[in-house]
Amino acid sequence: MLDSKIDELRNFSIKILSDLISFPTVNPPGESYREISEYLSNLLSEIGFYVEVVQAPDSIVKDPDHPRYNVIARMGSGRPVLHFNGHYDVVPAGSGWKMDPFKPFVAGGLVYGRGASDMKGGMAAIITAAKALADSNARFGGTLELSFTPDEETGGEAGVAYIVEKGMVKPDFAVVAEPSGVDNIWIGNKGTAWLMVEVYGKQAHGSTPWRGVNAFEAMVHVADRMLRELKPIVEEKKSRYDYGDPRGARATLMLGGEVRGGAKVNIVPGYCSFTIDRRVLPEESSEEAAREIEDFVNRIKIPDVDLRVKRLSVQDASVVDPELEIVKVAVRSAEDVLGIKPRRTVCMGGLDTRFFQRKGIQAITYGPGISEVAHMADEYVRVDDILSMAKIYCRMASSLIGVYL
Repeated sequence: MLDSKIDELRNFSIKILSDLISFPTVNPPGESYREISEYLSNLLSEIGFYVEVVQAPDSIVKDPDHPRYNVIARMGSGRPVLHFNGHYDVVPAGSGWKMDPFKPFVAGGLVYGRGASDMKGGMAAIITAAKALADSNARFGGTLELSFTPDEETGGEAGVAYIVEKGMVKPDFAVVAEPSGVDNIWIGNKGTAWLMVEVYGKQAHGSTPWRGVNAFEAMVHVADRMLRELKPIVEEKKSRYDYGDPRGARATLMLGGEVRGGAKVNIVPGYCSFTIDRRVLPEESSEEAAREIEDFVNRIKIPDVDLRVKRLSVQDASVVDPELEIVKVAVRSAEDVLGIKPRRTVCMGGLDTRFFQRKGIQAITYGPGISEVAHMADEYVRVDDILSMAKIYCRMASSLIGVYL
């Protein structure tokens, strides 16, 4: 019954996704957050959910011109609680698009637009499943809880981290609808150690460079030593988990995501800096990974140069047991809908799912979309995958909290 209801909602699902893409919720800085939260609040209320919109405090946001809103919706009561989450912020569109990234284009069973896969397609799947349940007058043996949150693309502190840490949501089970793909379940994600190396020299006129200390040349020296001496040691580390790509099973060290410094062509640069992105395996400690980098840089001595290492973010990896109830339920549900058994892998990037997992909540990442097209030009998602995932979500709800039609 629910499968046929979801099939009937195909145009509804496309319309919802198109609406969501049309909100240019670019982060940073956090555009159109109020507008999309009002849209979601009204839509979910119409479907039949009790909805609240929670604004994160300025102490977390630190940008009063761009407030952050979390939309939380509930249907049913009591425990167990099954929670579905999606983030509504997207990365900047960038260049290379064949169409306007915020004017969704539908063709050949695909919907194109910024956020189509990451992750407004997942949001559409959650809402489609919720509407199918509501339209069928479903009763629950617990609570169906949804949240649509900001700032995943910049760490999640004002989004999932905030509502979980403050106890605004306390589910027994959680599914984050990031684009793992219908044939793949992410049971966790790598950790990160993000640092910045700052190099202080002495500014001088370019015609008399001997009067200065060139921070750029010193920075190049530091980076070269890291690439020759530290990177090989880091990338020897290998994880026992499946990452979908064997190259993803290694720890990584990437330099230069952000490079700053210099003032003018004829000025000896007195300051330069570069960032370090260290991806940390579940078998490692992010604290130890960060300290290894700090110790390496601090051992480098360059005359008249001051080297400093600043921590930007240090987050441990987060992985759950692949035999948890929620994982088994997701696998069975997918087999029933798709006729295939999805892989259970670890995501190479960061996920909001970690905030649920760290609270001891059974949480996985499973959603429609294609991770390879996320953040790219001409991003798209398959409509059939959205509908399939909605069917899987309904089956998961039936198994985990009980659905009575």
